[in-house]
Amino acid sequence: MNSFFTGSGVALVTPFNTDFTIDFEALKKLVRYQIENGTDFLVVQGTTGESPTLSQDEKLEVLRTVIEENQGKLKIVYGVGGNNTMDIGEKFKKIPAGVDGILSVSPYYNKPTQQGIIQHFTYLSSCTDLPIILYNVPGRTGSNMAPSTTLKLAELPNVVAVKEASGNMEQIMEIIRLRPAGFGVLSGDDALTMPLIAAGADGVISVVANAFPKLFGEMVHASMKESLPEARKAHYELMHVTKLFFEEGNPGGVKVSLAEQGIMTETMRLPLVPVSDELRNRIQAETKHILRL
Repeated sequence: MNSFFTGSGVALVTPFNTDFTIDFEALKKLVRYQIENGTDFLVVQGTTGESPTLSQDEKLEVLRTVIEENQGKLKIVYGVGGNNTMDIGEKFKKIPAGVDGILSVSPYYNKPTQQGIIQHFTYLSSCTDLPIILYNVPGRTGSNMAPSTTLKLAELPNVVAVKEASGNMEQIMEIIRLRPAGFGVLSGDDALTMPLIAAGADGVISVVANAFPKLFGEMVHASMKESLPEARKAHYELMHVTKLFFEEGNPGGVKVSLAEQGIMTETMRLPLVPVSDELRNRIQAETKHILRL
């Protein structure tokens, strides 16, 4: 099974009302914004979507809303991961129609060995026929998925790609060098997307593209076409705001920019809180600069 998740994917934020309920109208507006501005696929309920603070019913309602608003225009990836393998397997079996693939993070907190990670994903792959994108983010999980582990899992028929957010260029290039035909490598770090695609990666699952889907998508597509002057220009235009978005954690920064554009409020659920006033002012100014507002 080849990966068809390439180009500019967006890890959708979850908009909240000021009373912390989900703002489904803002979510629909965000989906339309992505469709209209060149995004290639949508990722629902990644960490950027504040998935740890949503109930299972809320996650499914968010997913249903995105599927309905999308109307089959873009591929949809649903984030389902965790550190209880059997429980995640049961969730895999109940994923509704309209989902084109699953993003599943390497188990966090309990820090399995590489063999444990292999057995975890091998079991999960048996619970679904949907394509699975592995997600390696050691800064959140507390353990790194080694290239040899990723490459072993790439042998499974429905494991089609990896989202790599280790920040280790050498590790990611090792996966690119040795991967089997059809296995995708996606950047999980916005700031490294252009150089990773230049090194052979197939795209990105982005936070920044929530707020700047057109410019970010242009950068990704120019990189994929090896139009490096164009790609480099967009990369550097986005570099400063990318740093600002992550300065006080994700998704506080990107929600400021989306609020500035009138798409949603900045509200997040505890334990996440809005960014400081000082950072907010800088993000608002940079948003206006990029969008020429």
